[in-house]
Amino acid sequence: MRVLLIGANGFIGRFVADRLLADPAVQLTALGRGDDADVRFDLATGSPGALTRFLDAVHPGVVINCAGATRGGARELTRHNTVAVATVCEALRRSGCGARLVQIGCGSEYGPSQPGSSTPEDAVPRPGGPYGVSKLAATELVLGSGLDAVVLRVFSPAGPGTPAGSPLGRLAEAMRRAMQSGDGELKLGGLGVQRDFVDVRDVARAVHAASLSAAQGVINIGSGRAVRLRDAAAVLARVAGYGGALHELDTPPGPLRTALGHPRADADHTPPVAYPYPDGCGSWQQADVRTARDRLGWRPRINLEESLADIWMEAACRI
Repeated sequence: MRVLLIGANGFIGRFVADRLLADPAVQLTALGRGDDADVRFDLATGSPGALTRFLDAVHPGVVINCAGATRGGARELTRHNTVAVATVCEALRRSGCGARLVQIGCGSEYGPSQPGSSTPEDAVPRPGGPYGVSKLAATELVLGSGLDAVVLRVFSPAGPGTPAGSPLGRLAEAMRRAMQSGDGELKLGGLGVQRDFVDVRDVARAVHAASLSAAQGVINIGSGRAVRLRDAAAVLARVAGYGGALHELDTPPGPLRTALGHPRADADHTPPVAYPYPDGCGSWQQADVRTARDRLGWRPRINLEESLADIWMEAACRI
């Protein structure tokens, strides 16, 4: 099976590439903006015609799109998350390769959920920020393309390679700084949010399964269990061997900022507003993952403690 992987250098894409390379039946070609891609191509600026010519030459059976942006303004997010997907869809429609498309979506497409609930695929999406809007627009383009396509809505990926700017990445970095400085007190903010964390290696397994399946439409990929960020912080402290006190800062109303961890502040220093999840999803998100089980034969295998241990191992290497 010839597979074209777009975004192989990203957080999810790297693990998808590893998973596919371990399958002897897969012949993998990586397309991306980096020098180490098999083919250099920028979806945000490249034309559908140029991509069509490449598809006709390589003739893949599956195209997996892991590319996209998670940060930036509305214009940048639209260009990398929506316009790029429009290019992929148009190129596949023009091409004679007849490839199946596996698009990586995200839980932010749903927006806020009712606390205690599990979000199914037929929930009405109400994204609360430009990132979720740009990803939802991409999903709608895929679903309306007429292609053989499936969108995997990945909730909160975690594990090795977690970006340092992500909530769990910032949490690990704050703990690393506290341990490096011998600080016996760590002040953290915004820990009341609850998210559905799923290990990136389990996500890669889901992508592999989706590429081999005939499933179409939207499929949620998550653990099926919301975890409060303060509980994740406690697990990370145990894994790291941090014996200091964890103090949670109140998060007053006001403009959202992305600061998470603060070293012990001086008496005259007011810490910034701490809100680690500016994803427009409110205080709660939990995936209903029954469709992934029924249509892909997929279940998560790696628990959050193992994911956090791997995040900490990478953070600890910077001490």
